[in-house]
Amino acid sequence: MDSLHQLETIILLLIAVLALAAFARKLVIPYPILLVIGGLVLGFIPGVPTLRLDPDVVFLVFLPPILWSAAYFTSWRDFRSNLRPITLLAVGLVLATTAAVAVVAHIWLPGLGWAGAIALGAIVSPPDAVSATAIAKRLGLPYRVVTVLEGESLVNDATTLILYRAAVMAAVSGTFILSDTVLDFFIAAGVGVVVGLLVGVVARWALKLMKDSFSEIAVTLLSPYIAWVLAEQAHASGVLACVAGGLYLRQHFSAAVAPTTRIQARAVWDFLVFVLNGLIFILIGLQLGALHEAIPSGMFLPLMLSGVLVSVTAIVVRLIWVPLAAWIPRLLSPSLRARDPMPHWSVLFIIGWTGMRGIVSLAAALALPLTTAAGAPFPFRAEIILITFSVILATLVVQGLSLAPLIRALKLKEDGTLEREEMQAREHAATAALVRLDEVANEGWPIPEHLDQMRVHYGDRVQRYTKDGTAPECTAESIEIFQRLRHETLTAERLAVIRLRNDGVISDDVLHRLEHELDVEALQLGIGERRVSSGGDNSG
Repeated sequence: MDSLHQLETIILLLIAVLALAAFARKLVIPYPILLVIGGLVLGFIPGVPTLRLDPDVVFLVFLPPILWSAAYFTSWRDFRSNLRPITLLAVGLVLATTAAVAVVAHIWLPGLGWAGAIALGAIVSPPDAVSATAIAKRLGLPYRVVTVLEGESLVNDATTLILYRAAVMAAVSGTFILSDTVLDFFIAAGVGVVVGLLVGVVARWALKLMKDSFSEIAVTLLSPYIAWVLAEQAHASGVLACVAGGLYLRQHFSAAVAPTTRIQARAVWDFLVFVLNGLIFILIGLQLGALHEAIPSGMFLPLMLSGVLVSVTAIVVRLIWVPLAAWIPRLLSPSLRARDPMPHWSVLFIIGWTGMRGIVSLAAALALPLTTAAGAPFPFRAEIILITFSVILATLVVQGLSLAPLIRALKLKEDGTLEREEMQAREHAATAALVRLDEVANEGWPIPEHLDQMRVHYGDRVQRYTKDGTAPECTAESIEIFQRLRHETLTAERLAVIRLRNDGVISDDVLHRLEHELDVEALQLGIGERRVSSGGDNSG
């Protein structure tokens, strides 16, 4: 396929991503699921170009920014406070799943050695960061559940890839030393974290020196790739480098850049991550169609059955591990049991059921070497790849599509943690502004009328945010009514300035300035996704 043809194919895939994502939103299902199904359907359509995914492209192009972004939007406070359950899932569960899948695969597939079986187990063991974030947040789970799922999906890739490399090396060379593998795990993890932190420190320093928002955004875009490449060059964990760097930069980004940069960077990153996620998930589906052509017809269905067996094994292990990982520490520690009681069984079940596989499993399977050190074909390579795709498809579709009905049936919902903290933060910020107004009032330069206006403004905010939540103006219904009313007034303002532009009274530059102010206010009010209700055609 020539370069022009490849570009045309990518453009067509992007169009498919946009269409499927919009359709998924109407169906109220997480878009990764529909993209995989859409890619699978496209892969079986005659004449559709076959795209062979290079695993190096997946690891280097797709994974660093996705992991960095996921880490950036993870609360370090909540990650740290949930480190025990996150570690038990990201390390303990990965090891347990790898072992269980390896045993099943070794028994079920005659001739598959232990090294290949462990490689398969490592490949299919980690739930995907993208899937977890897209699905957990969209379905309105309790905040701690979302935190644990996201934290697990950030760290488990590192455990997986270290196990995977050890198993592949054993399969290629025929030797395996457990002590070396354990030592390599801790060295790779530690060095990866250090590299990520160093990149974060340098990025923070660079951001403080720059005064141009475009250059600052470029720094944030380059940082994950630099962290990944440096970590890989040091034979360390690129995953943990990106996670550590993203977490560090998040803690210092607010003070390092101006508001304009933050707003623009958020838009750029949201777009980039959406495009990368969309492409990778639709490509997952396309790869399965391509594999169907590569696998002999007599082997395809038996291997798909093997994929079902491995999927069931991985799902069952997770469903067993999650409650055990919650119960055993509390059994051993009365103090833990007292300060953090056992979660409700429905919460544990949902965490156990949320185990969709994705990008890392895909790339690791495709990255299996073609031959061993002796020149022989890598054992069961095609079979492992097809089984991996089966697991990705089964977990994304079966578990992903069933999550929403299960959550509704179990009556799980957001617990209001973020909303309560937001009200507290808003009240605290408004109070700080009032204190600062009193301080600058004695400096002589403010205009008294301005001080009075701002005192009224912030005083109203303090009163509004210190409500106990039972007052009528603080109910969900009243908030929705207020947002609707404000949307109507913002729409009226927007249409008025558009008419002035259309009538030639103001220039487009003035329109853009005023629109930007209205857009920022809409975002602040939480109505940024609502469109102009009528008459909003910007054509002249």
